[in-house]
Amino acid sequence: MTADRNGVGDGPGVLYHDRWIECTADAIRIRGYYFPWGTKRIPYSSIRSIRRVTMTALRGQGRIWGTANPRYWASLDPSRPAKSIALILDIGSLVRPFITPDDPGKVEAAIRAHSTAEVVTGGDRRRPIV
Repeated sequence: MTADRNGVGDGPGVLYHDRWIECTADAIRIRGYYFPWGTKRIPYSSIRSIRRVTMTALRGQGRIWGTANPRYWASLDPSRPAKSIALILDIGSLVRPFITPDDPGKVEAAIRAHSTAEVVTGGDRRRPIV
């Protein structure tokens, strides 16, 4: 599957697609989430809230994969140091996925269009160490 310049895939039902994140009609798929290369599938109905945070070197940007904080898990993204925005997904479990799509606004819009997820604002004050 390929993606155009806007991150829209050419497959049926694909709303957003980049190297690591894909939003389909019913779920978000996070490639490189599990070791060594497993994909995590999160149905939109499981997402309770989305928090957009600005990253810094100690608050996500320097973390390619994994975590220093057991409440968050940063999916594999070798380009994360060059990015500034992350999305944290509350899926009702202790560990929250920490993702850095190429276009966070489009991923957030896809989730909001297909779920009742609350958008948590003021995330910069509560940026986690990841």
